Amino acid sequence: MEENQKIKIGIIGTGRIAKRFLPELQTVDGMEVAGVYTPHTESGQAFADQYQIPYWETKEAFFQNVDAVYIASPHHTHIPYSMEAILAGKHVLCEKPMALQEEDAARAIALAEEKHLVLLEGIKTAYAPGYQKILELIHSGVIGKVGEVEACFTKLEQKDRRELTDLETGGSLLELGTYPLLPILDILGEGYTELRFQQILAENGLDLYTKAFFSYPNAMGEAKVGLGYKSEGELVVAGDKGYLRVEAPWWKPEKIHVCYEDRSQNQRYQEEFLGDGLRYEISFFRDMIQELQKEKEGIEIGEENRQSLFIEYQKAGKRSIQSAKVIEQFLQEKDKRKRGKEKSILSLKKEDREEGK
Repeated sequence: MEENQKIKIGIIGTGRIAKRFLPELQTVDGMEVAGVYTPHTESGQAFADQYQIPYWETKEAFFQNVDAVYIASPHHTHIPYSMEAILAGKHVLCEKPMALQEEDAARAIALAEEKHLVLLEGIKTAYAPGYQKILELIHSGVIGKVGEVEACFTKLEQKDRRELTDLETGGSLLELGTYPLLPILDILGEGYTELRFQQILAENGLDLYTKAFFSYPNAMGEAKVGLGYKSEGELVVAGDKGYLRVEAPWWKPEKIHVCYEDRSQNQRYQEEFLGDGLRYEISFFRDMIQELQKEKEGIEIGEENRQSLFIEYQKAGKRSIQSAKVIEQFLQEKDKRKRGKEKSILSLKKEDREEGK
């Protein structure tokens, strides 16, 4: 790929998020869509026809015609597609959650580093101006030492949607959990000593509402997500001098409040959040690809800007691994609960048979 040449990005998957991605991509200079791939020919061709882009019937043809890949397929396919794309020499922007297991996330990130390619989990909030302002305020010390981070993301989903029917990768935490984990992990870090979950479950076993509690030395975090119950979607960070509150929907951060005991000292910040917000993660993805390309070609680049970009990228990778660790524990507990229920049913059936003798 030559300097100033547009990055050709292909899409894997044709779901709702892929349809939101395309108009956002058009707002980002230096990138263009180069087609779509899905093993489901009918939906792939329909998507291609709707957006007037090529449909590639095989992964081989798809990879030959793109520089980068946006993975918008079902959760359990994210790592397999990411690994295939990296091995084919392609940069990867992967929808959240990137991985369902800590080891898978670490393995994919290590492979991308080895191949000198970008692998980025698509979390639009992380790259929005408002979120960067939140971190700037907290790190400046205006609310003092942080004691708690509490983040909530809920939306009432239709009961027949994939999110509430897919028994393997559905449910509130897998669908929405990456968002509230973002500020908890960015602000409090990965050094929690305990993680526990409380849930309201549907009849099929999927979580309709989940709270994840993080215990840190002298701090705590609480992530709340729901697809079947609605709550206030705020972000609140408690400090020993004051607190920071981001109005709902905090994951589209625009209205930020810094509040004190003396209310006359309160401050309010208004930040910009454009469109659906995917443009922010796409822009960061583009910038990282361009920096790696310049480095490869020996082009001199501004050291300060480069260092800042790579620090943010490395932080994103560590956060993806930690998010996968949380999800892995959640799924292990879900599986344990399922096996316990099955064991109870078998035990009851055995008792019934014995009583019938």
